[in-house]
Amino acid sequence: MKLSSLTVCIALSFTASVYAEIDNHRFIIQVDNGHKGVVKALAKQLGGDIKLDSDGFFAASFDGTDLSTLKGLLNNPHIKLIEQDHPRKAFNLFNDDIGDAMSQQLTPYAVYQSQANQVLFDGNTGIKVCVIDSGLDQSNNDFVWGNISGSNDSGTGNWNEQGGPHGTHVAGTIGAADNGFGVVGMAPGVQMHIVKVFNASGWGYSSSLAHAANVCAAAGANIINMSLGGGGASSTESAAFENFASAGGLSVAAAGNDGNSVRSYPAGYASVMMIGANDANNQIANFSQFPSCETGRGKKRKQDETICVEVTAGGVDTLSTYPAGSASNSAVLADGIGVASSAMENTGDESATPYFMGLGDSVDSGANGKVCVIDRGSISFHDKALNCQNSGGIAAVIINNESGLFSGTLGSPNNTSIPTVGIALEDKNQVLNALSIRVKVGASDYGYMSGTSMATPAVAGVAALVWSNHPDCSGEDIRSALKASALDGGADGKDVYFGYGIVQAKAADDYLIANPCAGGGDNSGDTSLSLTAYKVRGLQHVDLSWSGVSGSSVDIYRNGNIVNSVINNGEYTDNIGVKGGGSYTYKVCESGSTQCTTEQSVVF
Repeated sequence: MKLSSLTVCIALSFTASVYAEIDNHRFIIQVDNGHKGVVKALAKQLGGDIKLDSDGFFAASFDGTDLSTLKGLLNNPHIKLIEQDHPRKAFNLFNDDIGDAMSQQLTPYAVYQSQANQVLFDGNTGIKVCVIDSGLDQSNNDFVWGNISGSNDSGTGNWNEQGGPHGTHVAGTIGAADNGFGVVGMAPGVQMHIVKVFNASGWGYSSSLAHAANVCAAAGANIINMSLGGGGASSTESAAFENFASAGGLSVAAAGNDGNSVRSYPAGYASVMMIGANDANNQIANFSQFPSCETGRGKKRKQDETICVEVTAGGVDTLSTYPAGSASNSAVLADGIGVASSAMENTGDESATPYFMGLGDSVDSGANGKVCVIDRGSISFHDKALNCQNSGGIAAVIINNESGLFSGTLGSPNNTSIPTVGIALEDKNQVLNALSIRVKVGASDYGYMSGTSMATPAVAGVAALVWSNHPDCSGEDIRSALKASALDGGADGKDVYFGYGIVQAKAADDYLIANPCAGGGDNSGDTSLSLTAYKVRGLQHVDLSWSGVSGSSVDIYRNGNIVNSVINNGEYTDNIGVKGGGSYTYKVCESGSTQCTTEQSVVF
């Protein structure tokens, strides 16, 4: 099914009073709506506290009761399923405030990296993104607020009031306006629907996400963004996103920030596209999780690319919107030329000649009235800044002892008052050779965060951008196009870290121009292709199964080349006859036609 309009839905977080601590005795009870009242009454009699009521299920907390005990107590024929209500939390590693977006419009590096600046967003197609997060604070005016709606939740407060800055940062990456100030999003001004499921404490539950998916669908969303996740699969949660995908939508979710191979949910569901994070140098982020694509054992062992990272986007030190005045912003100018910096502590705006204090491990009267430039190392940041201040220095610039910026604070207690920032090792000579240094630290509506939480909205925004130019496509079409056109990263070909690679908006747009979706005349949106990879005596074999391709015969493509033309009976085994590893991409087309299935891949 294709959707005639495109919508991004944003979901937000729960209030601190309700979700400040994880409730391990919270469960989802699936029941027909007609019998829900009876079952809810029974649950209350057993001490249950009803937390959420949604279509076909409700969530309740039973203090001190585990899952097996509850199943024994809630013995009612109308109950379909009782399962754990798994916690979900926002994914982000750290905030690194850098630059000054208060006086000019800045384009985040991920926009250039993903080619989003090379494709024009078409707002006339009505695309909408639904963001499930901590809310979008209306104090930030870098949005087209007339294009944004939301849903209140009694447990989380108003959708347009922050439950922490996370949701506002995520929304800005997707759709901050192109208006001459602040930052610009991947799909500037895109319609958004906000569903608030988190607050500042950062916790929600799988039932909350299942309900949010229903809310997003009812709001007409085409894309759901979830910069969040947690352990444990939920049947109810999975079904909600399967339903959204079946209706033609696309859901994207963060892979996770623990830098391991653990599979997080909802990203781990086949109906949800898992997103990893890369940095500005096209390298994988060291925190980005990389679960295996493999399922089954023995002869049933196969690769399933829908349960592991499919693509990545910029997620390290990404600049985006904050609730007004809640971010700390720094600027360093060396003879009027900007130098990238990260704010550490203390507000102020000071200009003077630079003075090199070495490691800054002692008071130095030569720094009096000057900006101290100090190497990192030996003693704490706080003591370096304090020695600068006690020397009469008016600001401190601390230089990293390795490549790149760093995030740091002066700690507590802070006995300094001068503005203090950090800069990269690469900029040391530029600062030391300058005649004048200006150091400015102040409150800002814009700041930096890192995490797969930041990469996920970049992909959601690129999807909205591309989809707005190809409204005949379904969510699955867009998902396939983003993978087919991604910039390969890491090892050659698809891998568990990058998936297919870094999303590329222009390349995806070009791909869909060459391979139109249903309604464009060449592709059928109702085709399917599944692959099963296995070995016999060490030799590689792939079973193909397809549907929806017309004609009496089909062409089998492997890695872009026809390997055979066979009768169109829906099945074929490709006996590759190679030992060892390798990756292969397949599609099946009507012979002599451009009517093809979407491409699918396997890895040995």
